[in-house]
Amino acid sequence: MKIGELSEKTGVATRLLRYYEEVGILHPFRSGNGYRTYGEPAIDRVLQIRELLEAGLTTEMIREVLPCLDAAKEGTEAESCPVDDKDLDGLRRQLISIERRIDVLQRNQRAIKSYIHAWEKAGVASPSATDGPQEADVRR
Repeated sequence: MKIGELSEKTGVATRLLRYYEEVGILHPFRSGNGYRTYGEPAIDRVLQIRELLEAGLTTEMIREVLPCLDAAKEGTEAESCPVDDKDLDGLRRQLISIERRIDVLQRNQRAIKSYIHAWEKAGVASPSATDGPQEADVRR
């Protein structure tokens, strides 16, 4: 597939896909006419890159850990994953940050489930976003 199709399938702008190639975290094939072409695995790779960026990793960190993540996905040892102490410290900080966010999300998930359960148990229909403004909203 060409870069435009990869962009459509992933929701990532072509400009960003070119940037990912430039920084060495996405590796397209080049056809005889110089066009970038991507295999189906590129879709998962781009989505993985987006998730890692959203988790707070830099493109430098991502470039370092992608081979290790690939090895882990294949169930092989990540012996070919040299990481210097500075990179390892940065990854540890990111892991702590991710774990904190997961804890917060899980607490919020439990609270929302509890709220919904209480509404359902009380037999009260919860207000829907599609119902339009509620009376309290109109008074504001």
